Amino acid sequence: METKDFTKDGTVDLRGQPVLASKTGKWKACAFLVGYEAFERMAFYGIASNLVNYLTTQLHEDTVSSVRNVNNWSGSVWLTPIFGAYIADSFLGRFWTFTFSSLIYVMGMVFLTMAVSVKTLKPTCNNGVCSKATPSQITFFYISLYTIALGAGGTKPNISTFGADQFDDFNPTEKQMKVSFFNWWMFSSFLGALFATLGLVYIQENLGWGLGYGIPTVGLLFSLFIFYLGTPIYRHKVRKSRSPARDLIRVPVTAFRNRKLELPASPSELYEVELQGFSGDGAGTGKRQVQHTPIFRFLDKAAIKDGTNSSRPTCTVTQVEGTKLVLGMIIIWLATLIPSTIWAQINTLFVKQGTTLNRTLSHGFQIPAASLGSFVTLSMLVSVPMYDRYFVPFMRRKTGNPRGITLLQRLGVGFVIQIIAIAIAYAVEVRRMHVIRTNHIVQPKEVVPMNILWLLPQYILLGIADVFNAIGLLEFFYDQSPEHMQSLGTTFFTSGIGVGNFLNSFLVTVVDKITGENGGKSWIGNNLNDSHLDYYYGFLLVISTLNLGAFLWVSSMYIYKKEATDQVKDGIETKGLDTSPLGLQV
Repeated sequence: METKDFTKDGTVDLRGQPVLASKTGKWKACAFLVGYEAFERMAFYGIASNLVNYLTTQLHEDTVSSVRNVNNWSGSVWLTPIFGAYIADSFLGRFWTFTFSSLIYVMGMVFLTMAVSVKTLKPTCNNGVCSKATPSQITFFYISLYTIALGAGGTKPNISTFGADQFDDFNPTEKQMKVSFFNWWMFSSFLGALFATLGLVYIQENLGWGLGYGIPTVGLLFSLFIFYLGTPIYRHKVRKSRSPARDLIRVPVTAFRNRKLELPASPSELYEVELQGFSGDGAGTGKRQVQHTPIFRFLDKAAIKDGTNSSRPTCTVTQVEGTKLVLGMIIIWLATLIPSTIWAQINTLFVKQGTTLNRTLSHGFQIPAASLGSFVTLSMLVSVPMYDRYFVPFMRRKTGNPRGITLLQRLGVGFVIQIIAIAIAYAVEVRRMHVIRTNHIVQPKEVVPMNILWLLPQYILLGIADVFNAIGLLEFFYDQSPEHMQSLGTTFFTSGIGVGNFLNSFLVTVVDKITGENGGKSWIGNNLNDSHLDYYYGFLLVISTLNLGAFLWVSSMYIYKKEATDQVKDGIETKGLDTSPLGLQV
């Protein structure tokens, strides 16, 4: 075996041995991973897309309570990855954290299928009308939901980063492959979501909730079997730090301790380990030294060489820059919360809005309101190949950037499209209210004589927006994370969606309480035919526009990670690819 064929980034196999670049990783390994992602997204969206209808029709929850409970559960699914990523980065690694968590996820799916199938665990229904669920039935149902949320905490942040690990950053060819990885990774997740919103939602409403939840449960088990078939060709990154998040505390503490010291005139005088000190494992040694940036200068004091007290350890510039990166990502993360709140409407108020409209398409066929979410997915499936195959090469020729446009520019475009989508949602709701007044509709179950396809534009535009901001966010937080915190880094993406769901839950509750006080008409009442959902959409439009301004401001000051990534191979040093994008110009 010739050592020259080993990966250059120090990745190993499951036994900790160096791996051959020609026989492991790359797209052939990712092929086993994308199957799991498709089935897992099918399971998640099979629940999330229609959960609000199950809560209102089967468990008899009111509109505000059902929206709040859907948001709280979705928020938990997207927040628990913080803990799963920490466990992976600090203790178990991505593969084993995913393995244990996937078992919990499957157990939750089995429980949920039982909760809607077993006679003693579900409400009794006669002629489509269900009796009120008992406290024990409600408890078991929510235990099942939150068991899934717990399992997702370990699978969600690790499966995508494990996929990205299959590409060697120090190999120019594989580095170029990785540019497209997140686009096609999300493409597979969109396929799963499409089947859920088109097929599973229809099955749930017409053939039974048990079958509608049982199919993704079996699919998830099958995808795990496929995943483990690829074990011999997977690459695993070696954990070089027992607690990679420790620097986030150490750097500010050291900077505070050195607060009375003067910063040197040149950043080159700050403490840093020589480039040869950064080493990986394996036959090829990948070394990543993060270059100094002029932001958050107060943290630079942690890297001042203090010759008077050698007992106090000094942080390196790379450690300081890692902390700066996290602070910068937190600021960008804050600007993504409102867009995540807009996204939360797809599985909550958009669905409830659709149930009030005429859902008959032809020959008596009625489309489930939640199935309109499939058009979000369809627009994504069409847009991802167009973005990757046409938009990126076109913009690459214009800008010289390997990604076509910078990551933050990609997010900005997505946020603008999202604002247009919520503006259209507001306009459509204004028209719906006009039709209601014209036809003197007052009862909650009266069908508004307005076709449900009026809602299509807002769904389609949100799908196109997601190609820019959802995929862009995942790639941004992975790319900008410190080297040994990339699982934890991607939880910025998941936690943003989670907090956005909780924020929407909070807004819905507060708006309902304030507008419904003293006998007033709630904007989001149980009877959407006698509410003012248009006012709520208008409110979301205003805060989204203000948030876009804040995003452009903070993006203009953001400085991307710059690495000095030399490679040592058989005693020869070569310069790695420099793909650091430009900042957002505003």
